[in-house]
Amino acid sequence: MTSLIETSTGPIAYDVREQEPVGGDGDPQTIVMLPSGGHDRQDYDELRELLTPRFRTIALDWPSHGESPAGSLDGSAMSLASVASEAIALLVPGGTIVLGNSVGGYAATRVAIERPDLVRGLVIVDGGGFQPRSPSTRIFCALMSRPGFLRAIYPPFSAAYMRAKTPADARARRTAIATTRNDPGLRAVAELWRSFVSPEHDLRNQARSIAAPTLLIWGRRDPVIPRRFGRRAQRLIAGSRLVVLDTGHVPHTSDPEGVARELIAFTDLIDGAGTPEATADLDVAS
Repeated sequence: MTSLIETSTGPIAYDVREQEPVGGDGDPQTIVMLPSGGHDRQDYDELRELLTPRFRTIALDWPSHGESPAGSLDGSAMSLASVASEAIALLVPGGTIVLGNSVGGYAATRVAIERPDLVRGLVIVDGGGFQPRSPSTRIFCALMSRPGFLRAIYPPFSAAYMRAKTPADARARRTAIATTRNDPGLRAVAELWRSFVSPEHDLRNQARSIAAPTLLIWGRRDPVIPRRFGRRAQRLIAGSRLVVLDTGHVPHTSDPEGVARELIAFTDLIDGAGTPEATADLDVAS
């Protein structure tokens, strides 16, 4: 069931999936899930179904996305990170595992840097903030920040980054196209792209301070944030592990089983049930 939580930008939508702990002992592990720009929390539906009974998952919709109304703050990636931090502090004040895809991965990383007390484990899925602001990047982001261009380009652009091969991929792509068809979603996504070239968006120096256990999951065929930036993030975040799956930009819709497998192993490691071998980097063909 959808609920709303008040933040500094206004209400945002979220839902909680509660499951009984294994054997009835203890509280279930909580994972907060942050989607990509243009997408909504339904991207995580298949992954959430696969997680073991001990997990409690909370998935959010960004302002002007999904079931959230338009926000009062600017739609920059930095503002979304602030919204995520506020929501996590209200929903799971004792800390949680935070997972994010694309700008959701950027937001999760920024929360881990600025509010380490809220992040028991960090999962970055094809996340932003690790790319240089090259001339070509600046030009592309400038074009994508123009609503007319963004609306026209999004159908072929989403086909390129999704590399769709599952019904969940197709659903996620339809959602992204619909979000960028009209305001307020169109304006919100355009503002996101404008923010990607801001110096404040660059997390490469700050990422070295992350102390939370970190798992990076990347799609081998992601053309938007190629896996070389996943490797860069892995080098910057001490003790992190990088897993590469044979997907595009949204691995959890293309290969939810693979993402669930890695996520469960990661949480076992945090809980002390993992082995040192589980931290090795892995390139999975699936």
